[in-house]
Amino acid sequence: MHTGGVSLTAQIDLLRGAVDAAREAIVVDGGAPGDHVEVVVEDDNSAAHYFTADLPGYRGWRWCAVVALADADDSVTVSEVVLLPGDGSLLAPPWVPWCERIAAGDLQPGDQLAAEPDDPRLVPNQVDSGDLEELDTELGLGRRRVLSAQGRDEAAQRWYDGEFGPLSAMAQAAKHHCETCGFYLQLSGALRVAFGVCANEFAADGHVVSAEYGCGAHSDIAPRPPVSTPQFDPFDDGVLEVFATVD
Repeated sequence: MHTGGVSLTAQIDLLRGAVDAAREAIVVDGGAPGDHVEVVVEDDNSAAHYFTADLPGYRGWRWCAVVALADADDSVTVSEVVLLPGDGSLLAPPWVPWCERIAAGDLQPGDQLAAEPDDPRLVPNQVDSGDLEELDTELGLGRRRVLSAQGRDEAAQRWYDGEFGPLSAMAQAAKHHCETCGFYLQLSGALRVAFGVCANEFAADGHVVSAEYGCGAHSDIAPRPPVSTPQFDPFDDGVLEVFATVD
């Protein structure tokens, strides 16, 4: 096969041999190419030349200059210069949108965290979320949005699986459940059957706890008998006669 009277092989040889043109293009672009690493023929009219790059923070990256040739009778031109990662390059982690990076515990004093307008955990307060008590209380009385059924279910699952749920080590070691504890304050609404707040300052004070959670500070725990010294037979020193020896 011939192109413009010159063989295709000769055309590819011109692309492969354009090392100096590729290096010069990188220098003009502001780069400092090192050793020529390789050339990759992309197609009959273009090839990519790779050079080492010694740049702070870009370990393993390489300069790449793409050269092109429309016809073997023409001069080689450079169509693109770019810095690319190579094997073992130090790369930034994949981009994750901020709304997906935020995690529990990230909120600090002074921070503001807005719920998205279409947040599935919330619904307008006039929408029936399945919690009739909440709907009756909130309808037209201040809060613009209330928990949706999804938001309520997600919270319930999170609390159930968390530190104050029945699967925690504390609950597994307890003999009594919170639902029978005098310090247990039930939540209102649809969650009242399964969750409440602990009011025992020596236990999970102020935390939402599962009704099936438990700890060693349950109100029905019987106090231990007082610990005293072991019993001994009394010793009466009055039975002893004291004799004084007079010289």
